Amino acid sequence: MLHFRRLVIAGTALAATLTMAPAASAVSAPDGSSVKSASAVVTLRYDDSQARGWEAAIAAGVASWNANVDNVKLVEAQPGTRAEIQIVATSGWPQATIGPVRPGGRGRVELGSQAVTQGYDKTRIAAHEIGHNLGLPDTKPGPCSQLMSGSTAGTGCRNAVPDAAEQARVESAYANAAASRIQSDGRLVMDAP
Repeated sequence: MLHFRRLVIAGTALAATLTMAPAASAVSAPDGSSVKSASAVVTLRYDDSQARGWEAAIAAGVASWNANVDNVKLVEAQPGTRAEIQIVATSGWPQATIGPVRPGGRGRVELGSQAVTQGYDKTRIAAHEIGHNLGLPDTKPGPCSQLMSGSTAGTGCRNAVPDAAEQARVESAYANAAASRIQSDGRLVMDAP
């Protein structure tokens, strides 16, 4: 029995190692300069095979998150492999589950064409809904500069970049693989105005 427990613990540690990689983050040194320190990066896989017509917007939304946060990285899942984030196209309003999604967990993003028909930007929609999976709630009403203000920023808003506060909140949720210890909200949030 003891040998079996060691095997399970070793397997769990290996699985955690496979989903995390070191990343550099800036820490202030006593002289005020910036020093890089290693922390764990959480990798989340997404599957957009059921989001036809949204591929470019999803790629741009993922690129925005990957360029603006260090503690979590989004990568496209290989066909036939499990993904933590399922992205699908629907005819309704966009909606997503509230995370933070954990490695091995489940999140869902529904990219609704009704919002596009009404003039909302596809890339902003994709980045916003992914933000929900990363643990961010809506900040409605809000300005265009806040990605999570969603539809309240108006149809002219094309911003798909999280602001500093949104970035910091995601960084905190995934710092040192913290998302594996944080309870995911799991609610489905609809982003209709």
